[in-house]
Amino acid sequence: MKFTQRIQNVQPSMTLAIEATARAMKAAGKDIISFGAGEPDFNTSEAIKNKAIEAIHANQTRYTAVGGTDALKDAIIQKLKNENGLSYERSQIIVSCGAKQSFYNLAHVLWEEGDEILIPAPYWVSYPDIITLAGATPVILNTTADADFKITPAAVEKATTSRTRALLINSPSNPTGSAYTAAELQALAQVAMKLGLLIVSDEIYEKILYDGFQQKSIASFDQEIQKNCVIINGVSKSYAMTGWRIGYMAADAEIVKQCNKLQGQSTSNPASISQAAAVEALTGSQDEVARMLVEFQKRRNVLVDGLTKIPGVSCYRPAGSFYSFPDFSALYGKTWQGASISGSLKFTEFLLKESMIALVPGIAFGADANARMAFACSMENINQGLDRLAKAIAKLE
Repeated sequence: MKFTQRIQNVQPSMTLAIEATARAMKAAGKDIISFGAGEPDFNTSEAIKNKAIEAIHANQTRYTAVGGTDALKDAIIQKLKNENGLSYERSQIIVSCGAKQSFYNLAHVLWEEGDEILIPAPYWVSYPDIITLAGATPVILNTTADADFKITPAAVEKATTSRTRALLINSPSNPTGSAYTAAELQALAQVAMKLGLLIVSDEIYEKILYDGFQQKSIASFDQEIQKNCVIINGVSKSYAMTGWRIGYMAADAEIVKQCNKLQGQSTSNPASISQAAAVEALTGSQDEVARMLVEFQKRRNVLVDGLTKIPGVSCYRPAGSFYSFPDFSALYGKTWQGASISGSLKFTEFLLKESMIALVPGIAFGADANARMAFACSMENINQGLDRLAKAIAKLE
């Protein structure tokens, strides 16, 4: 069997692979504690579920428009106006089967061989591979914990060539939890405009913020920046709706038109029932979101404080999302059962075998010194996981 070169250039999602391994081990009776899943452990709210049930009984079970129902588009438009100070029309909104498809559509209608896309690292695992699938080249801008995992306008300017087409911003970030201030975003927007770069702003974690951090959409500074910006968002993370598969894009109407054409030849519309539920998520009570945030912040504090007490481990305190990204590189070069711990892959394999805790190796995010630990799990699991981690690290020689 001969496979295309483009699919051979793509790697499987390591986050999904780690979580699948953890689930398989649990199913086999292993006492696994997983920090791998990129989804809230809370249930979708009753109000949202009830709207989906109502939609089923109302026979809203047929195809919708490819890019989403008018009801959901209107809910998104109202959300963007009320929460982000942005004005859009229906022609500028497309609803897809998750924010991942939104980015996939965008990449395949805008970029091709010879194009370069700037991606800050650490990055979400799928960004480089989706860009590669489109034939373009991801250009990585490395950051450090000392700089709060943020890029600077100078770094953008230095990396930009005549082939650079876009700058990708993910704030708050997966995997680091870093978030850009309004001033930092405005500076990045200004340099992108000066260099003629499209701004792609992934805002999927915009509601998951801590310590009073104020979220700002990079598109909201002025109308010219908004015209030059694509916003990607969805209901998966903030509303515990990962399985419902609803993401959306707000962009120039011509970009949306082309994405709609591509989606019409791939998945067609997102599930009609999920769209009805998403309307309720965006327009209904936000109390459940607030409740999740209180619990997430408690978990973040326990996890990060616990990690920094373990010898050889350091950890940036995330401003948002539900991920921590501890640095374990001080432990590299140590051995376990005669084998050297040479990087994040070996380290996370060691933890899985020795203490049955699942972390995602940082190399998947372009940062081999680290590993991602999601705190979208119970406080009991966090405390047990920290205990197992400390005991496992103590066994390294």
